[in-house]
Amino acid sequence: MSYPAPSRRFGQQSARTYAQVGLETQVLSASPEHLITLLFNGARAAIMQARLHMENGNIAGRGQAISKALDIVDSGLKMAVDRDKGGDLAHNLVATYDIILYNLMQANLRNDPEKLALAERMLVDIADAWTTSVDAQRTQAPA
Repeated sequence: MSYPAPSRRFGQQSARTYAQVGLETQVLSASPEHLITLLFNGARAAIMQARLHMENGNIAGRGQAISKALDIVDSGLKMAVDRDKGGDLAHNLVATYDIILYNLMQANLRNDPEKLALAERMLVDIADAWTTSVDAQRTQAPA
């Protein structure tokens, strides 16, 4: 008995399904601190996709990827900031997220790779600070 060779599309779908299961597993087992790290990673991945779509002239793909990044930053990262307890730091972080959101929107509206790069650099700086000071300490703490 023989089976037909799997199509390329089947392989791509399998890889997406495998990645989705891996992400779901990470989310379900993550600490609150690591969930923020996962949001940073998702936003950065969406920005990378947007850059590729921008370079290839794929307007729809660029828009979808930037929309995903906007949603992660606005509904995930920005909403996770505790403005009541965070004081000036929280206020400044929210303002920085607003600047990132503005640059992402401008990158999409004007097909501007410089605005996209600026938003990415700002996000990377915050993500690096987060993982270095908060998430890394939580994962290294004794059980």
